[in-house]
Amino acid sequence: MDDIIEEIKIMDIGKMEENVSLKNYTTYRCGGNARCIVYPKTVNSLSTLLSYLIERGVRYKILGNGSNLLFSDRDYEGVLIRLSELNSIKFLHKRKVRVGAGYSLIKLSLLTAKKGLTGLEFAAGIPGTVGGAIYMNAGAYKSDMGYVVESVKVLTPDAKIITLVNRELDFHYRSSFFQKHPGYICLEAVLRLKIGKREAIEEVIRERRNRRLESQPLEYPSAGSVFRNPPDAFAGKLIEDIGLKGMKKGGAMVSDKHANFIVNYQNASSSDIKYLIDYCHDKVLETYGISLKIEQEFVNWE
Repeated sequence: MDDIIEEIKIMDIGKMEENVSLKNYTTYRCGGNARCIVYPKTVNSLSTLLSYLIERGVRYKILGNGSNLLFSDRDYEGVLIRLSELNSIKFLHKRKVRVGAGYSLIKLSLLTAKKGLTGLEFAAGIPGTVGGAIYMNAGAYKSDMGYVVESVKVLTPDAKIITLVNRELDFHYRSSFFQKHPGYICLEAVLRLKIGKREAIEEVIRERRNRRLESQPLEYPSAGSVFRNPPDAFAGKLIEDIGLKGMKKGGAMVSDKHANFIVNYQNASSSDIKYLIDYCHDKVLETYGISLKIEQEFVNWE
């Protein structure tokens, strides 16, 4: 791995960090160390890096804000790639915005609100990047990225740049084309919004923020909702009704404010958090016969 890192340095792909704790790169604030994180400075740099890693058989992963990931406590022996340098933004006409995959979703939501554009209010509390949100089809308040994405510029596994329009992106509840085609990478997106009144849009954002503060454990590190709500039920209520609210394992806890959140309340290990995720899943299955769909992605556990 040391030789690989040295060769990547020579290629001048962009900024590189070595032997860094993944606690600083995930919203759970846990995980082992990463041998190498690279920040490609251009799309061409990204393409060059991917071609090199694939040719050498080096393990790699695209990393956004780490808001939906649970890395294991082991070191990640490979290359993590952050697209935070791909963060350009340009407003097109009156209702469209072209934005890089590395741009903050919360920042984008607040900026579009300031410009009197409505459609991204749901995203004001989602701590991810635009690319990560499209990958997950992130959403809230009965809306998601599928409602606002017009097209996405994509890097294909064979290093071609293509554009996919909304109907090709296969958006469904917390699902998209990218989850089923992991070799494809979102580079930038065009979002189509609607014209509204700035004051009204910002009031909706404030009201929802206050609601989140009251109902969600935002004072602790977490990755948001752990499980998808099954049809005609709420995952948090199912977990609460079988008495698991407040359950602890090491430094992790099933939130006593909202049972569909598992929080790192006291320097939890990734294993602590995963234990509670698995335990809640299995107990709900045993009690109700419902297999809850886990929203988080487990990385480096194999």
